[in-house]
Amino acid sequence: MAEPFSLPSRRMQQVQAPIIPIVGQWVRDHPGTISLGQGVVYYGPPPQVQQCMARFGQQPEHHLYQAVQGIAPLRECIAQKLQQDNGIFKHREQRIFVTAGGNMAFANAIFAIADPGDEVILLTPYYFNHEMAIRMASCQPVLVPTDEQYQLQIDRIEAAITPKTRAVVTISPNNPTGAVYPEQDLRAVNEVCKQRGIYHICDEAYEYFTYEGVPHFAAGSIAGSHEHTISLFSLSKSFGFAGWRIGYMLMPAHLFEAVRKIQDTQLICPPVVSQHAAIAAMKVGRSYCRAHLQQITHNRQLFQQGLQQLSSRIHLPKAEGAFYFFLRLPVEKNAMEVVEQLIKAHGVAAIPGTAFGADEGCYLRVAYGALQREGAQEGIRRLVEGIKAILQ
Repeated sequence: MAEPFSLPSRRMQQVQAPIIPIVGQWVRDHPGTISLGQGVVYYGPPPQVQQCMARFGQQPEHHLYQAVQGIAPLRECIAQKLQQDNGIFKHREQRIFVTAGGNMAFANAIFAIADPGDEVILLTPYYFNHEMAIRMASCQPVLVPTDEQYQLQIDRIEAAITPKTRAVVTISPNNPTGAVYPEQDLRAVNEVCKQRGIYHICDEAYEYFTYEGVPHFAAGSIAGSHEHTISLFSLSKSFGFAGWRIGYMLMPAHLFEAVRKIQDTQLICPPVVSQHAAIAAMKVGRSYCRAHLQQITHNRQLFQQGLQQLSSRIHLPKAEGAFYFFLRLPVEKNAMEVVEQLIKAHGVAAIPGTAFGADEGCYLRVAYGALQREGAQEGIRRLVEGIKAILQ
């Protein structure tokens, strides 16, 4: 008997459903809920962006398609930023490619380097959209656990490499754990990739969000890494740019034609209006994010203090970057049930760890970047109260 036409492809049936829309609907169904779910910041773009927008429509060419890889003035801004902020001096055998957000940059990379059946190493807990993109490409995510503090285990990464492996993915500062990987570990992963002839994909969307003097290190700054390192960045977090959808990738030049084919098919070009907005934001520079980091740092301190009340009962590893904590609760309930209970009974939302591949035990990702002072205070109060009730 033939399959019904209404079924999606088998490939897509293997892709997990995004959790954030489900949790978001529960939040909407319970007005007044404080969301510690989606990873966004509380602020919007610099005022210079609005000034730029006032002039944008006056140029007729702005309403036409532009270069697939992004307009030249934005790519020039990105090259300057990579040099100043990341210590990456663009090699002549590298290319900058502007994308519609960091997720598109990652998908571009996977489709460019991998064939169906190939493997990509993800470190658990992983970022769910990475796992989803790998499966959409008919590839296999190979999951390698981090340690109890969510740090890299280089020997386990190397042991997981097979003839089918095409890349190792690192995210630092990390989503969902908030871990920041030290320079020596990122250098070690990059060297393993070089020696084994595979790519190192470095997601650095949270590059400006580190605390207590902890530095962010960009693997793309390593001498000789230009042939096998793909660095992904985003304006969504640092410039309050989530809705504008601008990210970018620095990649080996030999991948350029493949990525151009992919993006031309999916997008044609990044939204031109957003690219001009990005130029205005990047000219302000990282000082804009630094000015807002004080509030996010304050939120982090509030959440640390609140969660430490539960430190003898929950697993709370150090989180020195991004704006997340990734908790493990010693309960028999699954994480989705706990999230539902927190929303319905306590008016506070988190994201279940199952979305990030944390299936053994009850994990929650708690995000604090979207809150201002009063919301942060009330949010952590409700969260602690709710967890205490769940642990009873």
